Amino acid sequence: MKSFKLYSLDVVGDDSSVEVPLVDGLILNKEDDRSTWLLEAYTNLSLYDYFKKISEQNQDIIVEAVITKKENAPAYFQTKICSLLKFENYISVLFEGHLRRNKSDYSELLLDSLMQKGLEGEALLKEFKEKMKSKPKIKVKNP
Repeated sequence: MKSFKLYSLDVVGDDSSVEVPLVDGLILNKEDDRSTWLLEAYTNLSLYDYFKKISEQNQDIIVEAVITKKENAPAYFQTKICSLLKFENYISVLFEGHLRRNKSDYSELLLDSLMQKGLEGEALLKEFKEKMKSKPKIKVKNP
């Protein structure tokens, strides 16, 4: 099993995403035969109702996670909430899921996004290089 610092986390919806302000976070690659990952987000109590609703519906959710440091490309996981704990001022949300391999490479998503905006040639290359450094969020469609 390998563990990493969870730098940032967003819940990705069809039309929007919810940034989860992390107090702390951890991500574990269980390295099991099902390629399972665990992500724990320790965050604000204000998000309890949001996550409780998702948890009660037992629905799959896509999360965008940046691991270890801001400069790393985000990884996308298809997850379910397996634990939601309420503390005095914070909550702990435990997600279990799998790394999304289909079109989850950040550079591919970025390039596709820029091409859909009509960029070509030198303009495309310049914008791509700039965005690869700044790593803006990119919308990902649910399967």
